[in-house]
Amino acid sequence: MAYILGFFCADGSMIKNKRGAHFIDFQITDGDLLFKIRKTLGSNHKIGIRKKKSVNESTVYKLQIGSKDFYNDLLKLGLKSRKTKRLNLPKVPAKYFSDFIRGYFDGDGNVIARMYKRKVRDNKTFKILRSGFTSGSKKFLAEIKNKLLKIGIVKGCTFYYSNNAWRLYFSINDSQRLYSYMYNKQSVKNGLFLKRKKIIFESFIKK
Repeated sequence: MAYILGFFCADGSMIKNKRGAHFIDFQITDGDLLFKIRKTLGSNHKIGIRKKKSVNESTVYKLQIGSKDFYNDLLKLGLKSRKTKRLNLPKVPAKYFSDFIRGYFDGDGNVIARMYKRKVRDNKTFKILRSGFTSGSKKFLAEIKNKLLKIGIVKGCTFYYSNNAWRLYFSINDSQRLYSYMYNKQSVKNGLFLKRKKIIFESFIKK
């Protein structure tokens, strides 16, 4: 559930319509993950599919659950509707914080592993690893930064604003530590992670 909360902070929305009905909504391009989330939530709600209309678009999967209790639970955790720029970090128990971070990373995180040629000196080629998070909320991302630094998962970071979003990025060593923190044995066991992002980390680490 901590994973789902983290993912919801990235790719979820809270809706209250004019009739007073309350909904939570997920819209993502990774259908397999959304089916796992639905199963974990114990939901039997239909997952809608909006197929891509061109080669530049992606198929979008949508899960909407009508629940006033669920909506109010999220309010108690500090989430809000229209949360993009006013999101606060929910209070998550320490033993579940890695799951929360993995969930948010799968929604609004990215990782890059690529070759880099150092032209200034000897043209030697290196493989670099870079990972990070984005958010419309400076406070939310700053709280994640401070939490990861405090518990020693990362030693440093780059924190800046670009293209209408705040960005928090980590270099090679901190990215590897972040990988070990997010993809612990329990996370691998329950299968709640995006395989394509995990594979990028491992393509660097194994070499």
